[in-house]
Amino acid sequence: MSGRSALTPDALAMVDAIARAGSFAAAARELGKVPSALTYSVRQLEEALDVLLFDRRAGHARLTPAGEELLAEGRRLLAQIDAVAQRVRRVATGWETQLTVAADGVISRLTLFELCEAFYALRPPLAGADAGAAAAGPCTRLRLRTEVLNGTWEALASGQADLAIGLRADAPPTPGVELAPLGEIDFVFAVAPHHPLAGQTAPIADAELLRHRAVAVADSAQRLSALTVNLLPGQEVFTVATLQAKIEAQLRCLGCGFVPEPLAREHIRAGRLVVKPMQRPRPRAAFAYGWRSGATASGVRTPPGLALQWWLAQLQSPATRRALLERHCGLPQAVD
Repeated sequence: MSGRSALTPDALAMVDAIARAGSFAAAARELGKVPSALTYSVRQLEEALDVLLFDRRAGHARLTPAGEELLAEGRRLLAQIDAVAQRVRRVATGWETQLTVAADGVISRLTLFELCEAFYALRPPLAGADAGAAAAGPCTRLRLRTEVLNGTWEALASGQADLAIGLRADAPPTPGVELAPLGEIDFVFAVAPHHPLAGQTAPIADAELLRHRAVAVADSAQRLSALTVNLLPGQEVFTVATLQAKIEAQLRCLGCGFVPEPLAREHIRAGRLVVKPMQRPRPRAAFAYGWRSGATASGVRTPPGLALQWWLAQLQSPATRRALLERHCGLPQAVD
């Protein structure tokens, strides 16, 4: 067997499964195979490529450097194969096989899930069916990703997301990516009522702030430079993964910091968080949403698939854009 004939999508998926599972036995369970059959398939692949892909010592399947390279390239090839299949299907039906939406942590999950409900309630016509016949819903599979700061932009720019909501409005222009304004929100400096800064009446200076631990949300970007916002050099920092975790930490007096006012509004109204004035002004933060504009191999732009068109149509509504930034609690409401 030649190396070219050995590198099938199934073989690449097998290497990926073993790398994720950490052992041949666990990967065999995931793939619905017996471990001996999986081991045999890996040996055939290694012989065809004339390399050792896994270090099998100590009972673990650890990738060798050659295996790491095959895994990285294999994942890229599998993603390209999936993209080709999706483009072909979209040409035939207009509906994407999958649509990935990346949303920054500042975006209202309540509104986002209402949009998902409305999307799945669609009744598009069945291809080849009688006039008036409708499917149970769009065939497009939705994937939601939660990102933070530069991670939201990276997901879109790298092709991991088709639509990104909550981008920084100053995101750089990038070929193949289109942007539109989402809106602005206020960030307020808030602390728990029993925090030492809660009793401060005068605007808080940076020199005073430096004496207190800050709570920060980690940027989810993997390749782009991570952003840090409103942190002072030398300040002690408690880092968490989400804005919700940041607010929880500040409720527990584990630190202080700026939070999106809509996200913390109910806690502020209930007195669980206290807003304090700062000497350093904090301008309103502007956000955008962006999507990938399709293009053929010759560079000719193609219209978005029907699923992305539907989401973009919802985002044209000022009420929907406002809800995505403002509605973080309360009873569900219909979105335009």
